[in-house]
Amino acid sequence: MLLRYALQTVRARKAGFLGAFLALMCAAALITACGTLLDTGLRGTIRTERYAAAPVVVSADQYVHRTTVKHKKGKTKVKHKAKLLAERAWLSERLSGTLARTPGVARVVPELTFLAQPLTPAGTGGRTAYGHAWESAALTPYRLTAGHAPGAAGDLVIDSELAARARLRPGDRLTVQSTQAPREYQITGIATPATAVRHQTSLFFSAAEARRLAAHPGQVTAFGVLPAEGADAERVRQAVVRTLHGTTAQVSTGDARGPVEFLDAAAARTRLVSMGGAMGGTSLLVAVLVVVGTFALTVQQRHRELALLRAIAATPGQIRKLLGREALIVGAAAGTAGALLGLPLGGWLHARFVALGAVPPTLEHTVSVFPPFAALAATLLGAWAAARIASRRIVRIRPAEALAEARSERTRPTWGRIAAGLLLLAGGVVLVVVLTSLRTEPASTPVTFLAVIVLSTAVALLGPLLVEAAALLLAGPLRLVGHGGRLATANLRGNAARMASVVTPLVLLVGMTCTVLFVQATLGDAARTQTREGIRADWVVAAQGPGVPGEAAERLRARHDTVTEMVRTTVRVGLDKYPALGVTPAGLTRTWDPEVTAGSLDRLGPGTVAVSELAADQQHLKPGSTLKLTLGDGTPATLTVAAVYTRGLGFGDLTFDHDLLAHHVDNPLASSVLVSTTRTQTQLSTTLREFPGVRVLSPAAADALQADRQQTNAEVNYLAMGLVLAFTAIAVVNTLAMSVAERVREFALLRLAGATRRQVLRMLRTEVLSILLLATALGTGIALAVLTAFSVGMTGRAAPTVAPLLYTGVVAVAGLLALVASAVPGRAALRVRAVTVATAKE
Repeated sequence: MLLRYALQTVRARKAGFLGAFLALMCAAALITACGTLLDTGLRGTIRTERYAAAPVVVSADQYVHRTTVKHKKGKTKVKHKAKLLAERAWLSERLSGTLARTPGVARVVPELTFLAQPLTPAGTGGRTAYGHAWESAALTPYRLTAGHAPGAAGDLVIDSELAARARLRPGDRLTVQSTQAPREYQITGIATPATAVRHQTSLFFSAAEARRLAAHPGQVTAFGVLPAEGADAERVRQAVVRTLHGTTAQVSTGDARGPVEFLDAAAARTRLVSMGGAMGGTSLLVAVLVVVGTFALTVQQRHRELALLRAIAATPGQIRKLLGREALIVGAAAGTAGALLGLPLGGWLHARFVALGAVPPTLEHTVSVFPPFAALAATLLGAWAAARIASRRIVRIRPAEALAEARSERTRPTWGRIAAGLLLLAGGVVLVVVLTSLRTEPASTPVTFLAVIVLSTAVALLGPLLVEAAALLLAGPLRLVGHGGRLATANLRGNAARMASVVTPLVLLVGMTCTVLFVQATLGDAARTQTREGIRADWVVAAQGPGVPGEAAERLRARHDTVTEMVRTTVRVGLDKYPALGVTPAGLTRTWDPEVTAGSLDRLGPGTVAVSELAADQQHLKPGSTLKLTLGDGTPATLTVAAVYTRGLGFGDLTFDHDLLAHHVDNPLASSVLVSTTRTQTQLSTTLREFPGVRVLSPAAADALQADRQQTNAEVNYLAMGLVLAFTAIAVVNTLAMSVAERVREFALLRLAGATRRQVLRMLRTEVLSILLLATALGTGIALAVLTAFSVGMTGRAAPTVAPLLYTGVVAVAGLLALVASAVPGRAALRVRAVTVATAKE
């Protein structure tokens, strides 16, 4: 009975349920899109290319492990955790003989993979270029289609894609920037892969030259194991696992070979899981807030109908069931449509992340049934819960009171609502206080956005009181507007609950947008300030390619310049990850100043390390302390702390001797070189003219270049949260349109009382501007409080970076949305004759 009545109600009141349908559909689409990113991070395929002909691949362990054993109440709990290394781990080449003696193995092919960038005007088409020894061509396999294999140190074989792109052929010369000084090679052959290789460019060197460029004597990247003819690959894998028992070497087959080949894709999985989870969680919280407000407005518009049902003996339980079934009907339709829309939206998001470089193209986008079904379930649950929350008042009061309230809006929110709002306000304040003590970005970012949502929810609950307070404050200025201002003041006071439902999405839009835009600017500007203040050098040498070769730095030192090479990576102390910097110790204080507070940089060398105040606090370190850590490629190291410094945000939390760090990274080229000299920029450029792509910049120009890079990185975060902001903007339009559309009879009565269409529209516009002023003040206050707390925790200063022009744009966009969303339904309502509306049945 109730289900049939619910279906009839939804069918008869399509326009009334349209707003709730749109809110739920957008929420389902957003959750589905975030779910596909999360699913891709968890189960996305990384297909092998270079190892296509090697059924079994042996590689080094790419993880740092920690096992903890706890004894409690007679029980023993063992926990094992593992974290991914930042660089490629290497294997001892002595394992080759051991593997070759394994039953079923026909051949073991050692693999070397290292940086090798061809310097051609045509480039590589966005592909990453790697160098290999020619003997590893059998792993794909690559076959020569022209020329011959490399034999001498100056010989080179290139793949057919690069040859076609750069129009190269055997006999041509090609300059390659690898791990050392750029060198010119003679192309002796062109090789074509037997299977598709879409995501990398391969350059093949002679075995001796490849070992020189790989710069890991006695080590290899991996081994490709080729089974004997007729041998079963799975049995060979099992035999290899038994052979390697007791070592840390990893054995991979099938799709598990892809992460061995593409380390960046394996790392992107973790990043995508984190990103998808953060976006999905924020989207869900925002969706709940928006959907509850939308349903509250829908129930409020039907107050008279529900009051009549109570008056004719409908029980509170029946009203709850009716509203719940209506919500489930709308939620099912909206959730299905939103889930279907979310699938292409998730694909578009993945493609944009790939284009921005946040996710490598080798991590394929995964589409499964789990995200759409999860979104549908969340939508149904959210719709049902929103309907239950919105119907609390109508089912609790007596039928006579319900009929009375149907004619005049309740002037005060319930004490329960006020208490819940104050409780959430207190929770938001606590989150803001906690934020001031969080000093790492992974810890502070989720708390930042959670604080905005909690404070916005508090505003939603306390909204009627805030609207009434705003009406009192604005009463004087609004009287100056004329009759429209007086009517707007009366509406703000008399319809505070309805106005509050409009304020909430506007507050969320302004607060969330300002937080998203300025949290990255605050962190980036603080880092740039530390970098700018810490560079004492006269000039900064940078490269357009993979980095500045060490030979370029030596060329400058030969002219008696003070030169500091800088190489960057991340290391792990236990399982904690820290950004690390390698610097040349000689003459360091002439070019670089991290603002040392304890110890001295004069002690920095191969056996020591300098740490930031953050790392020192977290690891309880001081000069003279011993620090055990794991370098980027998994090599353990035990170092003595030489100094503690403050500018860790700009330079990283750990600083090492350059040579120590450079031997344990995939790209040993310097990210930048600091030069202290009396020579001019032109003279330095002349000295470095033999190094393609190397530029000599002033510290100010280097700072501008860093700002451009930060902007590129910030675009990823803007995209990640952009959909949430778009959903909030849609909610603003949706809620305003619903709020204005229900006032058709009110507008008709005003016109019958003598008001013109223009006066009614002026009144409506004044109301919207008043609401916008209140929402902007509240949203700005929330964002400012959260950003200030974030700045205190991350930078030590209560000085968030806010661009006035950008802030003005945010407010202008919010105002434009509000005015348009109110003007369009308002004008539509005024097109109908006032007498017709006033005499029509409700």
